[in-house]
Amino acid sequence: MPVEASLIQILACPACHAPLEDRTATEPAELVCTSGDCGLAYPVRDGIPVLLVDEARRPA
Repeated sequence: MPVEASLIQILACPACHAPLEDRTATEPAELVCTSGDCGLAYPVRDGIPVLLVDEARRPA
């Protein structure tokens, strides 16, 4: 389930405050930090972003 575009525009990475990129059209559904240094991927569960650093996936 995609996250509303208006919500994506105001959300930021909790770790570094960079904007997030919407990757909910793919599996796993995630919001990904656009910072080159951070790059954390936050899961989206049932259309709700889980913006907890402890729940984020580190880039490979």
